[in-house]
Amino acid sequence: MEFQEYSDREMMMLRVAQRIASELGEVLRRADRATLSVPGGTTPGPVFDTLSGADLDWSRVAVMLNDERWVPEDSPRSNTRLVRERLLVGRAAAATLVPLRADTATPEEALEELSEGVRAHLPLSVLLLGMGTDMHTASLFPGADRLEDALASDAAPVMALRAEAAGEARITLTAPVLRDALRVHVLITGAEKRAAIERATRLSPKTAPIACVLDEAMVHWSE
Repeated sequence: MEFQEYSDREMMMLRVAQRIASELGEVLRRADRATLSVPGGTTPGPVFDTLSGADLDWSRVAVMLNDERWVPEDSPRSNTRLVRERLLVGRAAAATLVPLRADTATPEEALEELSEGVRAHLPLSVLLLGMGTDMHTASLFPGADRLEDALASDAAPVMALRAEAAGEARITLTAPVLRDALRVHVLITGAEKRAAIERATRLSPKTAPIACVLDEAMVHWSE
C-alpha cells in the first residue's frame, strides 16, 4: 500500500482527478479503449467535477460504478444519478456508461445481463474506491450475506449482496475484478477512516473487505 497524505481536501480532490486523467491517457496511448470504475456517495463528487473536463478522448472510455443501490435512477441514493450529473458532463459526456442497474424488482433478475456488460470492459484500467469506517468497499460489507462468495477468486464479475449496514439490496463488482485493475486508488477523509484503513492492513478481507485491494493500492487521505 502506498499512502499519500494531503494538506487539505480540495488539493487532494484535484490531485486525484489529475492522476486518474493521466493514467487514462497513458492507457489510451497504447490501447483502443480504457475503463474507469468509480464509487458513489458524496466524497468523490469534487474529483468528478475536475475529471469531467479532462482533455481525453472520452469516446474511448467506458465508465462503470463500483456498486449500486437497487433504487430508481431518480432516487437521491442512486450512484448512477450522481455519476451522470457530476462525471458524465462536459468533455466526459462522450464516455460510455456501463450500467449496474436495470428496471427489475431485484438485482438477481438482471445479474446475467449486467455481468455480460461489465465483462466486456474488463480488466479495469483505473479503479477509484471509497471505504466506510467499517472497512467496506464497493458493496462488499462485513457480514454481507454473500461476502465470502464475492471475495472468492472465481467470483462472477458482479453479484447481488445484502447487509444490514447496506440498507437496500446492492449490486457490486466482486473482489477479483477489483484486484485485477491496472491502477487502484482509494480515497478517504478524516481520522476515523485513516485509523480504519491502517487497521485493515492487519485483517483478512472477510473482516475488512478493503484489504482485498490494499497490496496494490495508492491510498489518498486528508483530514
